[in-house]
Amino acid sequence: MMKNMYKVLATTTILAMLAAPMAASAHNANKPITPPGKVNSYHASNTAKEKSNKHVAGTLGQITNLVNDKSGKFITVTGRGLSHTDQDEIILSITDQTKIVDAKGKRVDLQSIIDNKQVVKAFYDGSITRSIPARGTALTLVVQDYSFFAITGEVTSVSDGRITVEGTNMYTKVNETMILRIVPQAKIYDEAGKKLKKDGLEKGMKITAFFGPTVAESYPAQSTTNYITVHASNDDGKHDEDTHGTDGIIVSHHDGRILVAGKGITEYGQQYVELHIDEKTQIVDEKGNKLNEDALKTEGRVEVYYGPYMSFSYPPQGHADKVIVKEQKTFKLEGTIEKSDFTNESRVYLNVGSDDNKGNDLIIKINEDTAMPLLRGAEDLKDGTKVVVYYNGIVAKSLPGQATADVILVDHQE
Repeated sequence: MMKNMYKVLATTTILAMLAAPMAASAHNANKPITPPGKVNSYHASNTAKEKSNKHVAGTLGQITNLVNDKSGKFITVTGRGLSHTDQDEIILSITDQTKIVDAKGKRVDLQSIIDNKQVVKAFYDGSITRSIPARGTALTLVVQDYSFFAITGEVTSVSDGRITVEGTNMYTKVNETMILRIVPQAKIYDEAGKKLKKDGLEKGMKITAFFGPTVAESYPAQSTTNYITVHASNDDGKHDEDTHGTDGIIVSHHDGRILVAGKGITEYGQQYVELHIDEKTQIVDEKGNKLNEDALKTEGRVEVYYGPYMSFSYPPQGHADKVIVKEQKTFKLEGTIEKSDFTNESRVYLNVGSDDNKGNDLIIKINEDTAMPLLRGAEDLKDGTKVVVYYNGIVAKSLPGQATADVILVDHQE
């Protein structure tokens, strides 16, 4: 299996690579997610030299997702911002004006970049959404002549300039153990961007380390790292239940996981989050009475609290510390946005069921309490967009009827 995951080269090749520059660094995948509208401040000061006098925003990383449907073509780039003000992960629209080239300016096929897991520098304009991940429009993708992987996990041993890390690969999502040799020029930072020394790494630390592209065929696998982020942890190993919080609706519940869409109710609360439920999760009703996992119904209204360590994915994934099940009822609508004289910046026309029956269509009103993950507002709900709408069941007696949306999700599954 390891052969399929990495390019395996001889030990002599690995040693030779130590003299060559490794892939540029990236942020840790497990740090607290930056809240919408706030700048990620975790990059170290060394990224400042990548700025020009006229800075163009950019992200360095792999393309981890591609969506190509009626609403357009979109890629997700996961890695690190080229400066501390840029995004570590971003969803970018690919347009006819987007240039996709290699370092020499030669055009490159987008699908080949994805298939070969190549690293790109993705440049985009400064007009991005306040969602997580942010969304923007790609100006240029520059394919790099190197690649890298990353692992987030726990340091289980430190010896002679090497560390052993047990964790999860950021890109493959595979659980693995890696022995990593720390190269002399390695950069090591904490989550606040403070530079740390190599001898400060200790057993038990939670880190993200970028490594490769060469991985030796051994068990555990071995490689080199030139960039490490050390994650903060509380002395008791636990996190306050209100570090992150979301008031929302259970979109799905299966395999011990719930997907919740709604509004963040704490500084780092997410609009869209997937949470693992286990015996440590406290499940209660609004009066504090203890409930079991069966109480977590799809389309049910909940308040969820979770710790700061989350996966570097969309939606972010973490562990549910506490779930409060609410009595408030929620109803679900599926349909297609259509042009109408009734629509404006605060409401859209929904063809419920995406059919020819106009009798059940509704005007969906959008206000400041409406959660719309990945969307800037009603202007992103264009004609033909398929959506899922959650609301409280109240419909105004008008023609067509009107309802206020609690949550609107774009349905990319055609």
